[in-house]
Amino acid sequence: MAFREVNSKMIEATVVPGTRLFSQRGAILAYRGDVSFTPSIQGGQGGVMSMIGRRVANEATPLMTVEGSGTVLFGHGGHHVQVIELAGDTLYVEADRLLAFEDTLQQGTMFMGSQGGVMGLVRGQATGQGLFTTTLAGHGAVAVMAHGGVFEVPITPQRPVHVDPQAYVAHHGEVRNKLTTAIGWREMVGRGSGEAFQLELSGSGVVYVQASEEKL
Repeated sequence: MAFREVNSKMIEATVVPGTRLFSQRGAILAYRGDVSFTPSIQGGQGGVMSMIGRRVANEATPLMTVEGSGTVLFGHGGHHVQVIELAGDTLYVEADRLLAFEDTLQQGTMFMGSQGGVMGLVRGQATGQGLFTTTLAGHGAVAVMAHGGVFEVPITPQRPVHVDPQAYVAHHGEVRNKLTTAIGWREMVGRGSGEAFQLELSGSGVVYVQASEEKL
């Protein structure tokens, strides 16, 4: 794996000739060795269409291509960093939560309505998150960001998971998402913000939940 967790807010990446990493612009803290950083025009293996999809989704998070020979320290805004290792499956993650990922992963864009139907559209309007989400598929490592730490919640066919949409970070596995109304749910737990939605994830996989509802 290219990434090593230095602490909860910083990772170290090993860069070797013939491979590339992609990172958010502004996420590079320090580096050693002969390493170059250039703006990513294609945005990973997803190509130009992936970047177009992200622009339409208002998720055109600038990426940098990192290559050469050396080590790089990544972090951003003091946010908690979680490294996720993919073994042939697909990770669904909000674009602004991506810190860095290996070029062995295929990047794409998914319309949330394709999984959540009409309620998938509502999710984007009600929570301020995009109607599209970024996908990374294949074998490799991904570093994502969150507020206050990340907790992995398993999803099983017998036990779907309900997540506050603002606390959602990412998920992978054979999972379907659906936004449902939960009148009184937030008031019941004392938050009282008036938002009455929860994201229901069913199937088999894992969802990553952040400890804070603050947006990145």
